[in-house]
Amino acid sequence: MDCGQQKIVDGLVTSYHEIGGINRIDSANLPSKRTIIATCEGLLQLLFPGYHDEDPIPAEELEMITGERIATLVETLEVEVAKVLRLRDSDTEDAGPGLRQQANALVCRFLADLPEIRRLLQTDVEAAYEGDPAAKNFDEIILAYPCIEAIAIQRCAHCLYELDVPLIPRIMTEYAHSLTGIDIHPGATIGAYFFIDHGTGVVIGETCVIGNHVKLYHGVTLGARNFPKDENGRIVKGNKRHPNVEDKVVIYPHATVLGGKTTLGTGSTIGANVFLRESIPPSSFVTTKGEELIIYNKVTGETVEQSGPTED
Repeated sequence: MDCGQQKIVDGLVTSYHEIGGINRIDSANLPSKRTIIATCEGLLQLLFPGYHDEDPIPAEELEMITGERIATLVETLEVEVAKVLRLRDSDTEDAGPGLRQQANALVCRFLADLPEIRRLLQTDVEAAYEGDPAAKNFDEIILAYPCIEAIAIQRCAHCLYELDVPLIPRIMTEYAHSLTGIDIHPGATIGAYFFIDHGTGVVIGETCVIGNHVKLYHGVTLGARNFPKDENGRIVKGNKRHPNVEDKVVIYPHATVLGGKTTLGTGSTIGANVFLRESIPPSSFVTTKGEELIIYNKVTGETVEQSGPTED
């Protein structure tokens, strides 16, 4: 039965002309989200060979298979990076030879960092094994723990972010977010031996700096305390908004730590459901009693005097 299709088409076309901001018509092509997702899957195959494959990888074919996968990534990712470079450089009309050369150089620099990313991921797997008594072996962690997939994709996205590749890193980490429930911005800097237990609902902001041997539980937010605005009332972009977490910090479920000037000192522990907007010294234990925030020194057992929320 005819449902008035032409009327529907006419209404949509009219809306395309009247409603701006969510259309891209007669404009440069955007990167393909499907291709970026496929890129993430290809990267996981390279980072964890044999774990994201349907068929075994014979040792004698490892070099050939790796070469084929790298060649595929260079070819596909170069096209997508050229698209976003054109968007970044607004005076460039098309992804011509110059942009393709720039994109190729960036992709090659990124892929050259994969061995270092693998080194970091090995420490993350080890941290998960040591930090979770339920973990039976590395195979279980790599195949079943959502944090490993989220961290692996974020570490790759962070590398592209550091190379000033726009948009693609965010698509990558939001894909990981959709898979795992773990939301890590590609701009976040994360040290070795990082473990997120359970993981659901974790949010880590763009300007977070996280040290080594840090452990988070589900529901933890490392976020911004406020959003300064300019004289026109628009939010100021690019400033330091999210906390610093030093080495060997543990943050328990549903704790919230806010502010770009907030630092969690080395060896500290943040209790469950704590809402923290101030820096704490090393070896602190932070908990709550009713609505009161209490900070102890873990070594001496003494109460630490509170300085009040930091101003961002």
